[in-house]
Amino acid sequence: MKRQTWQREAVREALHEKSGFVSAQVLYSQLRDGGSAIGLATVYRALASLEGEGEVDSLQQDGESLYRSCSTGAHHHHLICRNCGTTVEISADPVETWARAVAAEHGFTQANHVVDVFGLCAACSVPGAG
Repeated sequence: MKRQTWQREAVREALHEKSGFVSAQVLYSQLRDGGSAIGLATVYRALASLEGEGEVDSLQQDGESLYRSCSTGAHHHHLICRNCGTTVEISADPVETWARAVAAEHGFTQANHVVDVFGLCAACSVPGAG
């Protein structure tokens, strides 16, 4: 377990206050606006550490890493609204089976994968919404 520092705890708390995925720069700005002396590199290190421990989810969108406080430490996938950013954690057993089968078919072991499904949530799908 990583040593707990005030910077790491500040990043954890700031991320927990957000409902969707956010960039490290957004968290950094939020912390700095709140009077924190934390540096941007420290925010990135804290996020990487928290992600490694399963406390934070990350995804790549438009070439940028985005982060979100993870509600479960177990492996899972996401449904993400392209319009408002609403995120739902989902299980996807067929994906798990498929990933293991494809990996084995090609002689791979210990395969990992990331599956994020982007679409429009119910509220954003209403005509005239967004």
